[in-house]
Amino acid sequence: MPFIEIVKEIKTAVFDTIRADSEDYFEGVILKENLGELINRLNGIFGAALWPSKNDLSKEIKGIIEDFGGIMPGQTLYLLRQDNLSIFVMFWPWSDGQHVTIKCGQK
Repeated sequence: MPFIEIVKEIKTAVFDTIRADSEDYFEGVILKENLGELINRLNGIFGAALWPSKNDLSKEIKGIIEDFGGIMPGQTLYLLRQDNLSIFVMFWPWSDGQHVTIKCGQK
């Protein structure tokens, strides 16, 4: 699925704030209570989340996401490889327990 179509799917969720929306990167803030349907859509596109995992991420995957803040415990990463591109979606929960930053990019 092309990046633009994945972003369209993500945008069907109700966002509090859209921080960035360009041809290769999307970032927004969503309430945790609105994540359920978005997670279902992402699982349909990407399959199960790559992170969290019992295994470490490869150096290659870490390199793909490091320019976008990387991934830490408590966060979620979806990754899809198509042709020469990698498309990712990351969930970064806020410490308030109510908000989550969603980052989607391609590299």
